[in-house]
Amino acid sequence: MQSINKYLSRSTAETEQIAKEFSLSLKDNSFVALYGDLGAGKTAFVRGIVNALLPDTEFEGSPTYSLVNEYVGEDKKISHFDMYRISDEDDLYSIGFYDYTEGIIITEWSENIPFALPDCRTEVHINKINECEREIEIYCFGVEE
Repeated sequence: MQSINKYLSRSTAETEQIAKEFSLSLKDNSFVALYGDLGAGKTAFVRGIVNALLPDTEFEGSPTYSLVNEYVGEDKKISHFDMYRISDEDDLYSIGFYDYTEGIIITEWSENIPFALPDCRTEVHINKINECEREIEIYCFGVEE
């Protein structure tokens, strides 16, 4: 682990703004693993990234049932996965997860796939403090700053 950044968000809009600022550090082939309870703000964080990097793209929300949403721009691609219903490596193979090798990959519910996380990744942990406030911690593993 190379670094940790901590933020306090007091609203969904602030969570999205933190994500927009964070998105400036993302490069092609970045892997972002999101952690947090239901309703913590993982999807809002992804919305901030997508809106910052692909502003002409309409954000579709969390892919809870479709499992992946792809956002493609002229020079960027973001694949947003929801791993809530994933329980093992066979599930990942069946959805074609390992075929996604280009662009930025973002996974929600990353605690369900610890065996599939790359060594080089950024983890975003979103912890509910109360109904409005969130503590956001960003850890870098094997990522050059």
